Amino acid sequence: MTRRITALGKSRCIDILFLGQKLRHELKYYLHAHEYLALRERVSSLLSLDANSIGSDGYSIRSLYFDGVHNQALEDKAAGIFNREKFRIRAYNGDDRTLKLERKNKYGDYINKESASLTRGEYERILSGDVSFLEGSRQPLLLDFYLAVAHRGFKPTVIVEYVREAYVHWGDVRITFDKRLSAVVNSVDLFDPGAVALDVLEDARTIMEIKYDGFLPESARILVQPEAFQRSAISKYLLCREVALRHFKP
Repeated sequence: MTRRITALGKSRCIDILFLGQKLRHELKYYLHAHEYLALRERVSSLLSLDANSIGSDGYSIRSLYFDGVHNQALEDKAAGIFNREKFRIRAYNGDDRTLKLERKNKYGDYINKESASLTRGEYERILSGDVSFLEGSRQPLLLDFYLAVAHRGFKPTVIVEYVREAYVHWGDVRITFDKRLSAVVNSVDLFDPGAVALDVLEDARTIMEIKYDGFLPESARILVQPEAFQRSAISKYLLCREVALRHFKP
């Protein structure tokens, strides 16, 4: 692991490389309804919505997560393992033209995300258990996913669904409000018209995430005031998987 630290006034600019990957900070907080509404009013008055938004509410996300036969991703998160990875296929606003295979890597308090585009046909093949077309891929992510499914027993486990309201600040800083988190409990097909989703957070809380590279600009810190909220180790996958396991086993 390589670290390069430069002092910038009261803040520190930390450029962290781990195994050749550029890492980002990811801070997560639960917000009650009144806290979300107050923050949203302040943030939306100064920052622009992410370009993917289809309205003031943001955009919808459905992610199909994969895990091994021994539930490595689930158990690693629950145990707080330092180095963790999760594979998922993600669709936005129910559109199959924007399908992405992603791997989210987490190293302690830092994250890295890799992605590769998929066609609807490729998605259907993966869902049926056929990943042979990925063997020998020149994209490391696709090859690693092939190895995970073909040799490590990874398979679809749960669909995580929510609405994301995302704002951009200073280019590399993203402030997001994730709302209406739910788990699909009767299917592992992102496009199943009969999918049944159950709410995961009983008190309708919102999840705020703050992501940035080297340091959080003071203007962003003043805007969202993260010190006013209790930071939490929130995993949407873990929350939704626990709900799904009580209702459905793919």
